[in-house]
Amino acid sequence: MTSTAPRTAATPAAAPTGFVRAQGGRLVDGTGRPVLLRGVGLGGWLLPEGYMLQMGPRTQSPRQIEALVERLVGRERADEFWRDYRDAFVTEADVARIAACGMDHVRVPVNARVVQGPDGEPLEDGYRLLDRLVAWCRTYGLRVLLDLHGAPGGQTGTNIDDSPRGLPELFMDRRYRDLTLRLWTDMATRYADEPTVLGYDLLNEPLPNEWQHRYPDQLVALYRDLTARIREVDAHHLLVYEGPHWSTTVDIFTQRWDDNSCLQFHKYWSPPDEQSISHFLRARDRLGLPLYMGEGGENEPDWLYTAFRLYESQEIGWNLWTWKKLDAATSPVSVTPPDGWGLLVASEDGTPRLDADRAGEVLDELLANLRLDAATWQPDVLAAATGERPPVIPAWGYGFRGPGESYEIHRPVPFAAARAADRAALVWAYDGERPENPFEHVPGRARPAGAEIGVRLEPGDWLEFELTGAVDTAWYVPEVLGGAGDVRLATSARGIRATARTVATLLRIVRRGTTDDDEV
Repeated sequence: MTSTAPRTAATPAAAPTGFVRAQGGRLVDGTGRPVLLRGVGLGGWLLPEGYMLQMGPRTQSPRQIEALVERLVGRERADEFWRDYRDAFVTEADVARIAACGMDHVRVPVNARVVQGPDGEPLEDGYRLLDRLVAWCRTYGLRVLLDLHGAPGGQTGTNIDDSPRGLPELFMDRRYRDLTLRLWTDMATRYADEPTVLGYDLLNEPLPNEWQHRYPDQLVALYRDLTARIREVDAHHLLVYEGPHWSTTVDIFTQRWDDNSCLQFHKYWSPPDEQSISHFLRARDRLGLPLYMGEGGENEPDWLYTAFRLYESQEIGWNLWTWKKLDAATSPVSVTPPDGWGLLVASEDGTPRLDADRAGEVLDELLANLRLDAATWQPDVLAAATGERPPVIPAWGYGFRGPGESYEIHRPVPFAAARAADRAALVWAYDGERPENPFEHVPGRARPAGAEIGVRLEPGDWLEFELTGAVDTAWYVPEVLGGAGDVRLATSARGIRATARTVATLLRIVRRGTTDDDEV
């Protein structure tokens, strides 16, 4: 379901209690109470990515997008646009809505160029944006994880870090390394006594692809130096380390560098099962450090529901990527493209399709559309992630507590594509060509029938699906393959239990009609 009606503004909440810290392999707040993080990313705000704005292949990094805007409207108008863009993309209304949806933090991707000048000097205009966000989050009871998404010189060598030459020059040029050390020293000094700041995410997705094999030692050395430098000015904040190759590996973490730290991983388009995160779980046990799933999403609601229940079953906090994008079904907030946006994007080839006045009008309309009250509100994205009245619960999304706790299957059958270690009965629902990755999401393309997965049930077999908040089975109806078979729903201690009365292949459990929870 989608709705353009904004939710009621959240009531200001109490400020977060003390600093979040690592303790005994878990995160706790200032009182020692365990914290299981639930949040959203503010991707696209301080570091616009081309796909979020539906740009073309030549305008994927912030530098490329900025260059296109400047070519079309001139330097002065372009500078004005980006100031207004940052004011419109994240407002107090966004923060209030995020809090009203039950989130407890935001992760803020930062481009170094926004907060640091070429010679390393802090840029007050950029820091004022962060200060304002921190103040809003303090008012509404949220925390802020500061994420260096675009380090000086670039840590990935791809568009997402705004690297000048498409190379991870942070690890190639001593000057960029020194600037990164300076940036984190300045940022930690500024926020050292601010408990609303959750922690410092030192580098986003460093060294993907072939670079992970070329510079791992340099990454470890930089992490060690960043840790030491930050601790000289800030003894309180949580340090968050990401591994190489899109934050999917942990081999570089052979020892604990700081007791108040945690390991972050990212997960997209892969089986949402325990086997897929087993290497992260082993690293947690080996090092005694908490885990945090700092980026995941960009998928169908059934995948979101299952993946995010997986994290919570393992006491792993999470952050949904991302809060707001242009014309997107996978974000809670979808921005309507302005009239003429396609012509502006097509101008990336060097041939302007718009004169300066018309391009300025298109950009002004984008600014208006970015604001929360003008965008389309899509609560089902967050409902799937939180498990609170999700729109769809896939049969293969039953709980992760094992047989007798989350499921009981009398005739288990092996299934290699997902949850292979379970004694369950996952099956391909339909004949047809099997995709190489049934969990890949391609925007605008429906999942092929050959990728549909169900669970084969005999009489008496049952599956439990974990939910958040109040549960009423009258909200849901089971869907079985071919409409053949009898599966009954009942509430359970942790959500809903589906029990087969006859042989049936359960495909999913679907929420009836629409929700009435657009107002909070």
